[in-house]
Amino acid sequence: MPRPDERPTIDCRVLIIEDEYILGDDLANAIRSLGIHVIGPVTELSDAMSVGHDGFEVAVIDINLRGSSAYPIADELLCLGKPFIFTTGYGAETIPQRFRHVRRWEKPYELEKVAADVAELCSRQLQPVL
Repeated sequence: MPRPDERPTIDCRVLIIEDEYILGDDLANAIRSLGIHVIGPVTELSDAMSVGHDGFEVAVIDINLRGSSAYPIADELLCLGKPFIFTTGYGAETIPQRFRHVRRWEKPYELEKVAADVAELCSRQLQPVL
């Protein structure tokens, strides 16, 4: 029987790509508090591009990583059918058409709401396809 202070673990790995380390770390802690395993935060575009796509189920992507666009990563994930959300300081009008369907959280955002959104994406990944 689990102890009352133990949180259930969700079998989902989330990659956080965020160049503002403190914000990324705060988001990682909020997601971990839901029992979800977190990879990162990864702060550099090159490091994010080198993470194996089989190492995570869901990604959280900051669009601007120290002046570099993270759209190449988003394009790869889109092709693979891997779910992700954007966290950004950019408004919806700046997002390319091909990403208009992707959930977007504009900074500053509420950590708990983004974490809940990530948990929902994780739960969808864990549901069997009939």
